[in-house]
Amino acid sequence: MTTTLTIIQPDDWHIHLRDGAALATTVPHAATSFNRVICMPNLTPPVKTAAQAISYRERIMQALADSDIDKARKAAFDPRMVLYLTDHTTASDIDDAVATGIISAVKLYPAGATTNSADGVTDILARAEVFDAMQKHGLPLLVHGEITRESIDIFDREKRFLDEVLQKIISTFAELRIVMEHITTADAADFCLAQGNHIAATITPQHLLFNRNHLLVGGVKPHYYCLPILKRAVHQKRLLEVATSGNPKFFLGTDSAPHATSTKEAACGCAGCYTATHALPLYAAAFESVDALDKLENFASVYGAKFYGLPTNTSTITLIKKPQTIAASYPYLETQTLTPLLAGETIAWQVAQ
Repeated sequence: MTTTLTIIQPDDWHIHLRDGAALATTVPHAATSFNRVICMPNLTPPVKTAAQAISYRERIMQALADSDIDKARKAAFDPRMVLYLTDHTTASDIDDAVATGIISAVKLYPAGATTNSADGVTDILARAEVFDAMQKHGLPLLVHGEITRESIDIFDREKRFLDEVLQKIISTFAELRIVMEHITTADAADFCLAQGNHIAATITPQHLLFNRNHLLVGGVKPHYYCLPILKRAVHQKRLLEVATSGNPKFFLGTDSAPHATSTKEAACGCAGCYTATHALPLYAAAFESVDALDKLENFASVYGAKFYGLPTNTSTITLIKKPQTIAASYPYLETQTLTPLLAGETIAWQVAQ
Protein backbone atom coordinates (compact mmCIF):
# COMPACT_ATOMS: atom_id res chain seq x y z
CA MET A 1 0.00 0.00 0.00
CA THR A 2 1.31 3.41 -0.98
CA THR A 3 1.84 5.81 1.90
CA THR A 4 1.31 9.52 1.26
CA LEU A 5 2.07 12.48 3.45
CA THR A 6 0.72 15.94 2.64
CA ILE A 7 2.25 18.86 4.52
CA ILE A 8 2.28 22.64 4.31
CA GLN A 9 4.73 23.78 1.63
CA PRO A 10 8.11 24.02 3.37
CA ASP A 11 10.78 26.72 3.40
CA ASP A 12 14.52 26.17 3.39
CA TRP A 13 16.14 28.37 6.03
CA HIS A 14 19.69 27.71 4.81
CA ILE A 15 20.63 27.10 1.18
CA HIS A 16 23.48 27.90 -1.20
CA LEU A 17 22.42 28.90 -4.72
CA ARG A 18 25.78 30.33 -5.80
CA ASP A 19 25.74 32.86 -8.65
CA GLY A 20 26.11 33.32 -12.38
CA ALA A 21 25.63 30.22 -14.53
CA ALA A 22 25.11 28.06 -11.41
CA LEU A 23 21.69 29.65 -10.87
CA ALA A 24 20.28 27.93 -13.96
CA THR A 25 20.61 24.65 -12.06
CA THR A 26 20.19 25.55 -8.42
CA VAL A 27 17.23 27.95 -8.55
CA PRO A 28 14.70 25.66 -10.27
CA HIS A 29 15.83 22.78 -8.06
CA ALA A 30 15.14 24.80 -4.92
CA ALA A 31 11.90 26.30 -6.22
CA THR A 32 10.41 22.89 -6.97
CA SER A 33 9.98 22.11 -3.25
CA PHE A 34 10.45 25.29 -1.25
CA ASN A 35 8.70 28.65 -1.10
CA ARG A 36 11.03 30.88 0.92
CA VAL A 37 14.74 30.17 0.92
CA ILE A 38 17.42 31.89 2.97
CA CYS A 39 20.21 32.45 0.44
CA MET A 40 23.72 32.26 1.83
CA PRO A 41 25.87 35.29 0.98
CA ASN A 42 29.31 33.65 0.63
CA LEU A 43 29.64 34.43 -3.06
CA THR A 44 32.78 35.70 -4.78
CA PRO A 45 32.70 38.56 -3.91
CA PRO A 46 30.41 38.21 -0.86
CA VAL A 47 27.06 39.96 -0.44
CA LYS A 48 28.09 42.67 2.02
CA THR A 49 25.66 45.53 1.33
CA ALA A 50 21.96 46.07 0.76
CA ALA A 51 22.64 47.08 -2.84
CA GLN A 52 24.55 43.86 -3.48
CA ALA A 53 21.72 41.84 -1.90
CA ILE A 54 19.14 43.50 -4.15
CA SER A 55 21.27 42.78 -7.22
CA TYR A 56 21.79 39.17 -6.20
CA ARG A 57 18.06 38.63 -5.72
CA GLU A 58 17.39 40.08 -9.15
CA ARG A 59 19.79 37.53 -10.69
CA ILE A 60 18.06 34.71 -8.83
CA MET A 61 14.64 35.86 -10.02
CA GLN A 62 15.87 36.10 -13.60
CA ALA A 63 17.13 32.53 -13.43
CA LEU A 64 13.72 31.53 -12.07
CA ALA A 65 11.95 33.31 -14.92
CA ASP A 66 14.19 31.57 -17.46
CA SER A 67 13.53 28.12 -15.98
CA ASP A 68 10.83 25.70 -17.12
CA ILE A 69 9.20 25.00 -13.74
CA ASP A 70 5.47 25.64 -13.53
CA LYS A 71 3.99 29.10 -13.06
CA ALA A 72 2.57 28.40 -9.61
CA ARG A 73 5.97 27.41 -8.27
CA LYS A 74 7.56 30.46 -9.86
CA ALA A 75 4.96 32.71 -8.24
CA ALA A 76 5.49 31.17 -4.79
CA PHE A 77 9.29 31.23 -4.74
CA ASP A 78 10.66 33.95 -2.45
CA PRO A 79 14.44 34.13 -2.01
CA ARG A 80 15.31 35.93 1.21
CA MET A 81 18.67 37.67 1.30
CA VAL A 82 21.42 37.64 3.92
CA LEU A 83 24.29 40.05 4.53
CA TYR A 84 27.78 38.67 5.01
CA LEU A 85 29.17 40.02 8.30
CA THR A 86 32.74 41.31 8.02
CA ASP A 87 35.15 43.28 10.19
CA HIS A 88 33.95 46.37 8.30
CA THR A 89 30.16 45.96 8.55
CA THR A 90 28.53 48.98 10.22
CA ALA A 91 25.27 49.74 12.00
CA SER A 92 24.28 51.80 8.96
CA ASP A 93 24.63 48.69 6.81
CA ILE A 94 22.10 47.00 9.09
CA ASP A 95 19.69 49.95 8.83
CA ASP A 96 19.98 49.83 5.04
CA ALA A 97 19.41 46.07 5.01
CA VAL A 98 16.21 46.27 7.03
CA ALA A 99 14.89 49.05 4.82
CA THR A 100 15.01 46.81 1.73
CA GLY A 101 12.37 44.42 3.04
CA ILE A 102 14.13 41.48 1.35
CA ILE A 103 17.04 40.93 3.77
CA SER A 104 16.10 38.54 6.55
CA ALA A 105 19.37 38.01 8.42
CA VAL A 106 23.10 38.58 8.76
CA LYS A 107 25.54 35.68 8.48
CA LEU A 108 28.55 35.20 10.72
CA TYR A 109 31.35 33.15 9.19
CA PRO A 110 34.48 32.88 11.32
CA ALA A 111 37.30 33.57 8.88
CA GLY A 112 38.31 30.38 7.10
CA ALA A 113 35.47 28.24 8.47
CA THR A 114 34.01 27.05 5.16
CA THR A 115 33.66 27.76 1.43
CA ASN A 116 34.35 31.42 0.55
CA SER A 117 34.73 32.47 4.17
CA ALA A 118 38.04 34.30 3.83
CA ASP A 119 36.25 37.63 4.38
CA GLY A 120 34.68 36.39 7.60
CA VAL A 121 34.97 38.03 10.99
CA THR A 122 38.33 37.84 12.77
CA ASP A 123 37.20 39.41 16.08
CA ILE A 124 33.55 38.50 16.65
CA LEU A 125 33.13 40.34 19.94
CA ALA A 126 34.35 43.56 18.34
CA ARG A 127 31.13 43.77 16.32
CA ALA A 128 29.14 45.31 19.19
CA GLU A 129 27.81 48.25 17.14
CA VAL A 130 26.45 45.87 14.51
CA PHE A 131 24.90 43.47 17.02
CA ASP A 132 23.24 46.37 18.82
CA ALA A 133 21.66 47.50 15.55
CA MET A 134 20.48 43.98 14.81
CA GLN A 135 18.91 43.73 18.27
CA LYS A 136 17.09 47.02 17.67
CA HIS A 137 15.61 45.77 14.40
CA GLY A 138 15.05 42.16 15.46
CA LEU A 139 17.28 41.01 12.58
CA PRO A 140 18.63 37.49 13.27
CA LEU A 141 22.30 36.55 13.31
CA LEU A 142 22.98 33.27 11.51
CA VAL A 143 26.04 31.58 12.98
CA HIS A 144 28.42 29.12 11.38
CA GLY A 145 29.53 27.78 14.73
CA GLU A 146 33.13 26.66 14.49
CA ILE A 147 36.44 27.78 15.92
CA THR A 148 38.93 27.62 13.07
CA ARG A 149 42.32 27.73 14.79
CA GLU A 150 44.62 25.09 13.30
CA SER A 151 45.37 23.68 16.75
CA ILE A 152 41.73 22.60 17.24
CA ASP A 153 40.64 19.16 16.04
CA ILE A 154 38.07 19.50 13.26
CA PHE A 155 35.65 17.27 15.18
CA ASP A 156 35.84 19.62 18.19
CA ARG A 157 35.37 22.94 16.40
CA GLU A 158 31.65 23.25 17.11
CA LYS A 159 31.89 22.48 20.82
CA ARG A 160 34.74 24.95 21.25
CA PHE A 161 32.72 27.66 19.46
CA LEU A 162 29.84 27.22 21.89
CA ASP A 163 32.12 27.61 24.89
CA GLU A 164 34.49 30.31 23.64
CA VAL A 165 32.32 32.50 21.42
CA LEU A 166 28.59 31.89 21.27
CA GLN A 167 28.02 31.93 25.01
CA LYS A 168 29.76 35.32 25.15
CA ILE A 169 27.65 36.74 22.31
CA ILE A 170 24.44 35.61 24.00
CA SER A 171 25.52 36.97 27.37
CA THR A 172 26.60 40.32 25.95
CA PHE A 173 23.70 40.84 23.53
CA ALA A 174 20.77 39.43 25.46
CA GLU A 175 18.09 40.29 22.89
CA LEU A 176 19.97 39.26 19.74
CA ARG A 177 18.05 36.64 17.80
CA ILE A 178 20.41 33.86 16.75
CA VAL A 179 20.13 30.80 14.53
CA MET A 180 22.77 28.16 15.15
CA GLU A 181 23.15 26.97 11.59
CA HIS A 182 23.51 23.31 10.55
CA ILE A 183 24.27 22.03 14.05
CA THR A 184 26.14 18.72 14.12
CA THR A 185 26.63 17.71 17.75
CA ALA A 186 24.69 16.77 20.84
CA ASP A 187 26.58 19.62 22.51
CA ALA A 188 25.01 22.15 20.12
CA ALA A 189 21.54 20.64 20.44
CA ASP A 190 21.65 20.75 24.23
CA PHE A 191 23.16 24.25 24.22
CA CYS A 192 20.27 25.48 22.07
CA LEU A 193 17.74 23.85 24.38
CA ALA A 194 19.28 25.63 27.37
CA GLN A 195 18.80 29.10 25.84
CA GLY A 196 15.76 31.35 25.55
CA ASN A 197 13.30 31.26 22.68
CA HIS A 198 15.36 33.81 20.75
CA ILE A 199 17.96 31.11 20.04
CA ALA A 200 17.12 28.43 17.44
CA ALA A 201 18.93 25.97 15.18
CA THR A 202 18.70 24.47 11.70
CA ILE A 203 19.53 20.83 10.99
CA THR A 204 20.46 19.32 7.61
CA PRO A 205 19.25 16.00 6.19
CA GLN A 206 22.79 14.62 6.01
CA HIS A 207 23.42 15.19 9.72
CA LEU A 208 20.19 13.37 10.57
CA LEU A 209 20.89 10.39 8.30
CA PHE A 210 24.65 9.95 8.39
CA ASN A 211 27.71 10.03 10.63
CA ARG A 212 31.44 10.06 10.06
CA ASN A 213 31.52 6.32 9.33
CA HIS A 214 29.55 7.02 6.17
CA LEU A 215 32.23 9.51 5.15
CA LEU A 216 35.32 7.49 6.05
CA VAL A 217 34.73 3.74 6.34
CA GLY A 218 35.75 1.83 3.22
CA GLY A 219 37.45 4.87 1.73
CA VAL A 220 36.83 8.61 1.74
CA LYS A 221 33.52 9.44 0.04
CA PRO A 222 33.76 13.07 -1.09
CA HIS A 223 30.02 13.66 -1.56
CA TYR A 224 29.47 13.10 2.17
CA TYR A 225 32.09 15.75 2.99
CA CYS A 226 30.55 18.94 4.34
CA LEU A 227 31.41 21.56 6.94
CA PRO A 228 30.76 21.29 9.79
CA ILE A 229 31.91 17.73 9.20
CA LEU A 230 29.79 14.67 10.01
CA LYS A 231 30.31 13.57 13.61
CA ARG A 232 29.97 10.37 15.66
CA ALA A 233 26.79 8.27 15.59
CA VAL A 234 25.92 9.44 19.12
CA HIS A 235 25.67 13.02 17.82
CA GLN A 236 23.57 11.93 14.83
CA LYS A 237 21.20 10.18 17.25
CA ARG A 238 20.83 13.28 19.43
CA LEU A 239 20.13 15.52 16.44
CA LEU A 240 17.41 13.15 15.31
CA GLU A 241 15.91 13.23 18.80
CA VAL A 242 15.63 17.03 18.92
CA ALA A 243 14.53 17.40 15.28
CA THR A 244 11.64 15.01 15.86
CA SER A 245 10.81 16.23 19.37
CA GLY A 246 8.27 18.87 18.33
CA ASN A 247 10.38 21.62 19.88
CA PRO A 248 10.03 24.81 17.79
CA LYS A 249 13.67 25.73 18.34
CA PHE A 250 14.68 23.28 15.59
CA PHE A 251 13.73 23.60 11.94
CA LEU A 252 14.72 22.76 8.38
CA GLY A 253 17.84 24.14 6.76
CA THR A 254 19.31 21.91 4.07
CA ASP A 255 22.67 23.65 3.65
CA SER A 256 22.44 22.30 0.11
CA ALA A 257 25.71 23.39 -1.46
CA PRO A 258 26.57 22.85 -5.13
CA HIS A 259 30.09 22.12 -6.32
CA ALA A 260 31.09 20.89 -9.74
CA THR A 261 31.80 17.16 -9.69
CA SER A 262 35.39 17.80 -10.73
CA THR A 263 35.99 19.93 -7.63
CA LYS A 264 34.34 17.45 -5.26
CA GLU A 265 36.09 14.37 -6.63
CA ALA A 266 39.54 15.93 -6.41
CA ALA A 267 42.74 15.70 -4.40
CA CYS A 268 41.43 18.58 -2.28
CA GLY A 269 37.69 18.12 -2.52
CA CYS A 270 35.23 20.92 -1.75
CA ALA A 271 32.97 20.76 1.29
CA GLY A 272 29.23 20.58 0.72
CA CYS A 273 26.37 18.15 0.06
CA TYR A 274 23.92 18.90 -2.74
CA THR A 275 20.38 17.96 -1.70
CA ALA A 276 18.06 20.65 -3.05
CA THR A 277 16.28 18.24 -5.38
CA HIS A 278 15.56 15.49 -2.84
CA ALA A 279 15.92 17.06 0.60
CA LEU A 280 12.28 16.47 1.58
CA PRO A 281 12.40 12.72 0.84
CA LEU A 282 15.63 12.54 2.86
CA TYR A 283 14.02 14.29 5.82
CA ALA A 284 11.01 11.98 5.50
CA ALA A 285 13.31 8.95 5.66
CA ALA A 286 15.02 10.34 8.75
CA PHE A 287 11.77 11.11 10.56
CA GLU A 288 10.25 7.77 9.58
CA SER A 289 13.30 5.96 11.01
CA VAL A 290 12.14 6.98 14.50
CA ASP A 291 8.41 6.75 13.77
CA ALA A 292 7.99 10.53 13.79
CA LEU A 293 6.51 11.42 10.40
CA ASP A 294 3.78 13.32 12.23
CA LYS A 295 6.45 15.80 13.39
CA LEU A 296 7.82 16.55 9.93
CA GLU A 297 5.35 19.28 8.94
CA ASN A 298 6.15 21.54 11.88
CA PHE A 299 9.89 21.03 11.49
CA ALA A 300 9.82 21.68 7.73
CA SER A 301 7.02 24.19 7.31
CA VAL A 302 6.01 25.94 10.53
CA TYR A 303 8.74 26.50 13.12
CA GLY A 304 11.15 28.37 10.85
CA ALA A 305 8.50 30.77 9.61
CA LYS A 306 7.43 31.51 13.16
CA PHE A 307 11.00 32.20 14.27
CA TYR A 308 11.45 34.67 11.42
CA GLY A 309 8.09 36.28 12.13
CA LEU A 310 6.59 35.26 8.79
CA PRO A 311 3.26 33.57 8.00
CA THR A 312 3.21 29.89 7.23
CA ASN A 313 2.62 29.04 3.60
CA THR A 314 -0.89 28.28 2.37
CA SER A 315 0.05 25.78 -0.35
CA THR A 316 0.85 22.12 0.31
CA ILE A 317 3.19 19.45 -1.00
CA THR A 318 2.70 15.69 -1.01
CA LEU A 319 5.34 13.06 -0.35
CA ILE A 320 4.81 9.49 -1.53
CA LYS A 321 6.51 6.44 -0.09
CA LYS A 322 7.62 5.14 -3.46
CA PRO A 323 11.23 4.32 -4.35
CA GLN A 324 13.12 6.78 -6.49
CA THR A 325 16.63 6.64 -7.85
CA ILE A 326 18.61 9.83 -7.37
CA ALA A 327 20.05 11.23 -10.58
CA ALA A 328 23.69 10.40 -11.26
CA SER A 329 24.37 14.07 -12.00
CA TYR A 330 22.87 17.34 -13.21
CA PRO A 331 24.17 19.82 -15.81
CA TYR A 332 26.09 22.58 -14.08
CA LEU A 333 27.99 25.73 -15.02
CA GLU A 334 27.22 25.23 -18.72
CA THR A 335 29.99 22.66 -19.34
CA GLN A 336 30.27 20.71 -16.09
CA THR A 337 28.19 18.39 -13.93
CA LEU A 338 26.90 18.48 -10.36
CA THR A 339 26.71 15.25 -8.37
CA PRO A 340 23.97 15.13 -5.70
CA LEU A 341 24.23 13.35 -2.37
CA LEU A 342 23.39 9.63 -2.85
CA ALA A 343 23.75 9.93 -6.62
CA GLY A 344 22.52 6.78 -8.36
CA GLU A 345 21.13 5.30 -5.13
CA THR A 346 17.50 4.48 -4.39
CA ILE A 347 15.64 6.17 -1.55
CA ALA A 348 12.21 5.30 -0.16
CA TRP A 349 10.34 8.58 -0.61
CA GLN A 350 9.65 11.04 -3.41
CA VAL A 351 7.71 14.24 -3.97
CA ALA A 352 4.45 13.74 -5.87
CA GLN A 353 4.53 15.35 -9.29
